[in-house]
Amino acid sequence: MADSARPQFGQLDAGLLCRERPSAYGIALQGARMALVEVTLPGKASFFDLPGGGVDEGEAETEGLIREFGEETGLIVRPGPLITRAAQYMVSAHQELFNSLGAFYEVVVEGMDETLQSEPTHVLVWLSPHEALRRLRHDSHAWAVATWLRGR
Repeated sequence: MADSARPQFGQLDAGLLCRERPSAYGIALQGARMALVEVTLPGKASFFDLPGGGVDEGEAETEGLIREFGEETGLIVRPGPLITRAAQYMVSAHQELFNSLGAFYEVVVEGMDETLQSEPTHVLVWLSPHEALRRLRHDSHAWAVATWLRGR
């Protein structure tokens, strides 16, 4: 479970067990707009997330961040400073419960390579940070954006 330096979001019903999954997400700007992914799954309403996701075994956090950004958006990014850490209980597309141990970084967009994008359910959108706060699906993502805004 989350440590005292990493706030925990979401609820876990008593008696349920879930695995912990290291993850990394990024805040990328283009002018005054922030990169988000709009995710549309078959038969469900779309939702917005920060680009990023699970860090694979043996992969550094920043390596996972770069890979996930490319897979979800086609953007080539360079990780900057760590903004914060936060955990969120989530359910995967395969209905698996896990605790996402998220690291949230500032990232610099260095280019675009659409051949990197491999997730057809994810579409890159650019929103103002305040609009992102309203629309982000996960409380941990909104909390990271708010933390980033307060530090600017």
